[in-house]
Amino acid sequence: MKKITAFEYEGCPYCEQGKKAIDELIKENPEYGKIEIEWIEEHEHPEIIANYDYQATPSMFIGKEKLYEAHLYEKYEECKENIRKVFEKAVK
Repeated sequence: MKKITAFEYEGCPYCEQGKKAIDELIKENPEYGKIEIEWIEEHEHPEIIANYDYQATPSMFIGKEKLYEAHLYEKYEECKENIRKVFEKAVK
């Protein structure tokens, strides 16, 4: 399995939506629960975020490849499906 690096912003409603989707996806497929996700809070680690190319949170990477980035007005089901795609790539 590949490690996911995820960026979040404290108080971000899209980050909360993403974490809810993650919990739901793990309940649907316990294999996803074995994936290591390193959450990085933007304000706490500017030296890390400087090495990644994204504009919105949550954003998810495997290595330096951006696989998901939330966008304004993103609906829950779209968020969940995008995170499912990240998980599928991580388990391969």
